[in-house]
Amino acid sequence: MSATAHPRLVLAIDHGTSGVRTALITTGGEILGWVNRDTPTDHLPDGGVEQDPMGWWRAFLDGAAELLALGLAEPSQLVAVAVSSTFSTTVACAADGRPEAPAMTWLDCRGAPHVQRLMGGRIGFQGYGIQNVARWVPITGGGPSLSGKDDIAHVLFWKHVQPQVYRDARWFLGSKDWWNLKLCGRAAASFDSNTLFWLSDNRDAADVRYHSGLAKKAGIDLHKLAPLVPAPTVLGPLLPAVAATLGLPADIPVVAGSADLQSACIGSGAVRDYQAHLYLGTSSWLLCHVPFKRTDPLHAIASLPSSIPGRWFAANEQDMAGGCIDWLVRTLLYPPGPLGRGAPPPDLHARLDAAVLSAAPGAGRVIFTPWLNGEKTPVDDHLLRGGFHNIGMTTSVEQLVRAVYEGVALNTRWLLGHLERFVGRRLEPVRAIGGGARSDAWCQVYADVLGRPIHRVAQPRLANARGAALIAGVALGDIAFDTIPERVPVDARFEPNTKHSATYAQLFEAFLELHKGSRRVYHRLNG
Repeated sequence: MSATAHPRLVLAIDHGTSGVRTALITTGGEILGWVNRDTPTDHLPDGGVEQDPMGWWRAFLDGAAELLALGLAEPSQLVAVAVSSTFSTTVACAADGRPEAPAMTWLDCRGAPHVQRLMGGRIGFQGYGIQNVARWVPITGGGPSLSGKDDIAHVLFWKHVQPQVYRDARWFLGSKDWWNLKLCGRAAASFDSNTLFWLSDNRDAADVRYHSGLAKKAGIDLHKLAPLVPAPTVLGPLLPAVAATLGLPADIPVVAGSADLQSACIGSGAVRDYQAHLYLGTSSWLLCHVPFKRTDPLHAIASLPSSIPGRWFAANEQDMAGGCIDWLVRTLLYPPGPLGRGAPPPDLHARLDAAVLSAAPGAGRVIFTPWLNGEKTPVDDHLLRGGFHNIGMTTSVEQLVRAVYEGVALNTRWLLGHLERFVGRRLEPVRAIGGGARSDAWCQVYADVLGRPIHRVAQPRLANARGAALIAGVALGDIAFDTIPERVPVDARFEPNTKHSATYAQLFEAFLELHKGSRRVYHRLNG
């Protein structure tokens, strides 16, 4: 594609757990080019999972410089900057965005005890006090996760464990909103990005506001939370210093954008009611828009404000998906140290797919449970842990690899059942996005395990960046949300193979029994 064919371009920033991806995308969603920079994650022994926000920023500046040097566009063609960033990764920062502490990522569960005290009660269920459920659910549509991985838990951790961070911070921002502060100097949070602070009144998805009563109950100062705006809002121009660093005009508008879960929905093209998409990245989720407001507190599903003003979405999210593949590679297949086999080969993912295809569906009845960092939905339990089950002397490494692919999909089948009951209908086809969706083998495993057609979106790894660009296109008036499904192409379709239905039905039943039977053991070992 020539740079002159689509002159209105967005510099889209996709910040994920593993790195920062910067792309040039038209306001209609066509991708010209992109670069990626990895960013490290620190796993602490107390359940902390941190990242350095300034490391994100340096990765962006470095990647953007490389991208712009490719000559894909003239600086004058850029009409917006927009960000997608990890949901429920929280930054405590000064007024200018300077971090007061490392960011607490969506995997960080150190705030769990503080949320459990906040939400508990003498009369309750599953750790929630009835009085607190009655207080939170009607206003927000849900409530803080007891796993301690929500933004509110991170803020409570700083308040009670690191009080100087809490005291010195001017803002507590979701990571996407921190990016925007650094880009344009304005602190603002979109209706959708601030949901997991659980301090906003979400009863009107077109007019979300903070709720002083919930903030008082939580003991969090509302003046430390950024003002709320719709996702397709122009926040202001790029800061002159940032524009000069990148060699861009200083008047380029910065659009509020969305967190990764919601921007991925836009980038998948599944924006109409009951159009579902599956994200396969480090984590995974199933999401669709719905025309109603409802809550299923038992399985952590609720109608929440989406990137589209006035619209609701319902989602179920699991903590680990591609993260399980990464663990398999670095721990079992190519570990470092004296037992290591050296660095993974350049064709690693092709080899993994070949291993999956060489093992029969069902992986010799070996089951992998993917709860390496606990789980969010459909059970909220940060003490669960993963494992291989039913290994025998004849189990092959190929079967172990396939078991990981299938185990992640079996967990998604668990999510799908509850989400379909929530929306009251069968969800199909399911659009697939994220880095994991590049694997034909995994897409077919998903189709077979879920029993649903999987439609992979073209360039699935860039769905978040595409979503950010499309939201910018709406903010600038170039496109409308209801035209997006036709703008996002599908590059492959995977139909369920019914020959394997009985196998996966048996494995799924055993998967649920493994959770039921092992839960108390995990609590005793990890509590």
